[in-house]
Amino acid sequence: MKKIFLSILPVLWLGAGIAVAQEPGDDDVAGVEVIDGDTLSLPLVSNSPSEIVTEENQVNEGIDSLMSLWYVKNSINSAETSRELVDESVPVYFSDSIYEGVLKKIPTTFPLVYNQKVKDWIEMYIRRGKYLIPTLLGLSKYYFPMIEKVFDQNDIPLELKYLTIVESALNPRAVSRAGATGLWQFMYGTGRMYDLEVTTLVDERRDPDKETVAAAKFLKDLYSIYGDWALVIAAYNCGPGNVNKAIRRSGGKTGFWEIYPWLPTETRGYVPAFISVNYIMNNYEAHGYKAFNVNMPTYSDTVMVTNKLHFGQVSGVLGISIDELRELNPQYKKDIIPGDIKPSALRLPGDFATRFAGQEKEIYAYQDSIFFAPVNALAYQRQATVRTPSSSSGRAGRTYEPEPCDNSIPAGTSKLVYTVKQGDTFGFISSWYDVPIAKIKCWNNIIGNRINIGQKLSIYVPTKRLNSYKNIDNMTFEQKQSQKSNQIVQTSKSSGTNLDPKFEYYTIRKGDNLSTIAAHYPGISDNDIMKINGFSAADVRRLQIGQVIKIRKK
Repeated sequence: MKKIFLSILPVLWLGAGIAVAQEPGDDDVAGVEVIDGDTLSLPLVSNSPSEIVTEENQVNEGIDSLMSLWYVKNSINSAETSRELVDESVPVYFSDSIYEGVLKKIPTTFPLVYNQKVKDWIEMYIRRGKYLIPTLLGLSKYYFPMIEKVFDQNDIPLELKYLTIVESALNPRAVSRAGATGLWQFMYGTGRMYDLEVTTLVDERRDPDKETVAAAKFLKDLYSIYGDWALVIAAYNCGPGNVNKAIRRSGGKTGFWEIYPWLPTETRGYVPAFISVNYIMNNYEAHGYKAFNVNMPTYSDTVMVTNKLHFGQVSGVLGISIDELRELNPQYKKDIIPGDIKPSALRLPGDFATRFAGQEKEIYAYQDSIFFAPVNALAYQRQATVRTPSSSSGRAGRTYEPEPCDNSIPAGTSKLVYTVKQGDTFGFISSWYDVPIAKIKCWNNIIGNRINIGQKLSIYVPTKRLNSYKNIDNMTFEQKQSQKSNQIVQTSKSSGTNLDPKFEYYTIRKGDNLSTIAAHYPGISDNDIMKINGFSAADVRRLQIGQVIKIRKK
C-alpha cells in the first residue's frame, strides 16, 4: 500500500524506512525519450508543470507548521526580525552554468548531477523559500552539529544530513499521514527494528538524538547492500525492494540515473530534491537569503528523571515555559516523563539542569496530586492544554485541565474579517489581534493548524478598540509586526514608573509569562530576564499584572 505524504517542504517524501515497514507495489514504468539512438533522457512525466503547482500549494500549506514551532514562533517577533526574514530582493535566479558549477564544487562522496529535474527543485526552493530557507538555516545551526557528530562516528558522508530537510524540514514533531515521524521520518516498524521506543507516553522517533543514531545504522545497513550512496538515498525513500526491481528492469544497471525510469515516481524526485537542498544550503547567500536567528538554547544539558514527572511540575518550580520543555523534549507525547518505569532523560536549557538537581524533591512534590489525579487521564484524551490562571495575589500554580472549544462571542466585541496571507500562522494572527489561538479556531470551526492563503477568518475584538485592529487586514507583514512591537514599547512607557534610563523595561499584562515576554526581544531569554531582575523561581510565580520588570541594558 502506498504512503500518503504530508510535508512542510515542496518535497513529498516523508518516509524513511518504508522498505522495512511496508513495501510499495510496482510502479508503471515512466515514459522515456531516446535521443541519438541510445541516450536515455529523464522521464517526460516527472515534475510536469501541474506537479510543480501541486508541490507549491503544499509549501504554502506546510509553512504554517514550521513557523508554529515554539522557538521559531517566539523568535519572529519584531520589525527588525521581520526585515531580517523577508528581503524584497529575493528570489534571485541564475543560469544553468552557475547552478552546475556550484554543485561541482561541493565536496561529496558521489556526484551531484545537474539536469533539468534538479534545476526544477532548486528554483522551486528559491521561489518559495522567502520564509522557509532562512528558518531552515537557523534550525540547522542547532540540529546539524549533533547529526554531523553521529555521522562522523559512523563513517557516513556528512552531506546526508540534508536528508532531514527533505524528510521533515528539521521538525522533530513532523508526522506524515502514513505515520512516519520525526526528523528522519521513521515508520513505527522501522523505529522498533532500530531500538526506538514507541509507547503511549514516549515516542523516541521524535527524539532527534536517538532517531539520528537509528538513521545512521539504517543508512549503513543500506550501504552494505549497494555500496553506492545515491542508491542508498533512493532506498531510504522507497526501500531496497523497489531499488532492486529497478535494477532488474534496467537490465542490471547499478547507477541511480541509469535505473531512474524504473524507480517509483516519488523516488524519481527524491534524489533530485536532495541534490537541490545541497545546492541551496551551500549557496543561499548568493540568492539573497541569510540565516534567521532561531533562539534555541546555545547550551543545554540533560538530567536523569527517576520518578514520574510532569512538565507542569518542572515549569511551576523552575519557571521554564511548558512550550519550551516540549520543544527540547519532543519525545514525551503527553508531557509526562515515566521515570518511575526506567530512568529517563530531560533536556533543560542553560544552567537549569543544576537548578533541577538542587530542587529535585520540590519539583517531584509540586502539585503531584493535581498533575497525576485520575481525572487527568481523561484530560489528555481531550487534548488538554496547560492553563496558567492569574489572581489578585499574583501568578497562580499551573493546573492541567481540558480545553473545550468555546465559540461564544464575548460581549462588547465587534467582528472583523482577516484574509490569510502567505507566511501567516495562527501564532502571528493571534498576536496581531490579541486573541487566543483557540478562540480563532473555535470561531472559524478549524481543527488543527492548517490555514490556506485567501481563507477568511472571523475575529472578534473589543468594540472600543476597533480602530486599533480594523486596518490589520490591509497591512503588510512588516507593518503588522512593527505595530505589535510599538504596542509593547508604549505599554512600558505608560506605566508611569520611575525607571532607570540605562535599561529597557516591560509592563506585565494579562496572560504574560517570562517566555512570552522574552519572545518580544530578539536575543533575550526568560533566563536572562530572571538574572537581570534577580528573580528566583518563587519570584517568577508571584509576578503580577502591571508589574514593571527590566529586560536588558540599552
